[in-house]
Amino acid sequence: MGYDRGKLDALRQKYGESHGGELFNPQFRRVADKIFTESGTRLAPYSGIPTFLTAPYMPVDHDNPEFGDLQVAMVGVPMDLGVTNRPGARFGPRALRTIERIGPYNHVLDCAPVQDLRVADIGDVRFQSRYRLELSHDDIERRFNQIVDAGVIPLSVGGDHSISHPILKAVGKKRPVGMIHIDAHCDTGGAYDLTKFHHGGPFRNAVLDGVLDPTRTIQIGIRGSAEYLWEFTYESGMTVIHAEEVSGMGIPAVIERAKQIVGDGPTYLSFDIDSLDPAFAPGTGTPEVGGLTTREVLEIIRGFKGVNLVGGDVVEVAPQYDSTTNTAHAGAQVLFEILSLMVFSPAITGKEA
Repeated sequence: MGYDRGKLDALRQKYGESHGGELFNPQFRRVADKIFTESGTRLAPYSGIPTFLTAPYMPVDHDNPEFGDLQVAMVGVPMDLGVTNRPGARFGPRALRTIERIGPYNHVLDCAPVQDLRVADIGDVRFQSRYRLELSHDDIERRFNQIVDAGVIPLSVGGDHSISHPILKAVGKKRPVGMIHIDAHCDTGGAYDLTKFHHGGPFRNAVLDGVLDPTRTIQIGIRGSAEYLWEFTYESGMTVIHAEEVSGMGIPAVIERAKQIVGDGPTYLSFDIDSLDPAFAPGTGTPEVGGLTTREVLEIIRGFKGVNLVGGDVVEVAPQYDSTTNTAHAGAQVLFEILSLMVFSPAITGKEA
């Protein structure tokens, strides 16, 4: 097929004087109209005050909260008192907020979640003490009870994985929820060093508290030398897909298995950045080689479109161990993917938009 001067002239006539937001494809125009001004400008990704996914900032009082008409509240949980190895995940929320170019359009799920949802960054959980883990868990549970009681779906950024236990106590207090858990570790260990509250045991605690249904829980990407600690996972009825099984099963089979496990009931999605191989995400406290790739993780998460998500988290980003910022970038992208799923969650779509 040769050079077509007539087509070039047509392209010049149609696009020669148009600006970046002046699109003709209805699918793309629907997104551009939400992003660009009439004059053809859009917010520079490096400008303004950083927030999660460049969502609006909406400060919500800690004692007398008012959430307005929010559907989703993104919350920072900068606490890492429960780590068993390297600290630093307390800096995770700040690191994810500073990633300057995530979204706005999810081309696979065909949505622009910050524009399609009533969503805001409501700031960080306020802690009474920077030293007392159990007291910090109380503060987390209190804040997330406020969010859930207001009929808002929480999406949080940690912080170490122990934060998921008090969040689940809020999300699952009326009915135990199922869970899709993507991680290198099952995090169902018992008490040691005089406490059961640590990042290796939040999901044992949540099951025993009656807020997490183990028969509707699947854990994906599990690997490493701590396998012997996870007997509670198997005895309680959770399903495990080890990292080394993913290639043999194929990602479509992994997605289908997860959807069978959680069904159409309320489901929480918890993502630990160490599910990724440290080649992709070295900035975490307990890295395990042999993990998932970023492409595998994105494909898996996008496969959960339509799951009844009632909450989610991204945890264990410890940015100081990664000078490239790739770990924080991966975490922010996963946050964007989870928020994108919420556009299609029955917990959202079943309510008045």
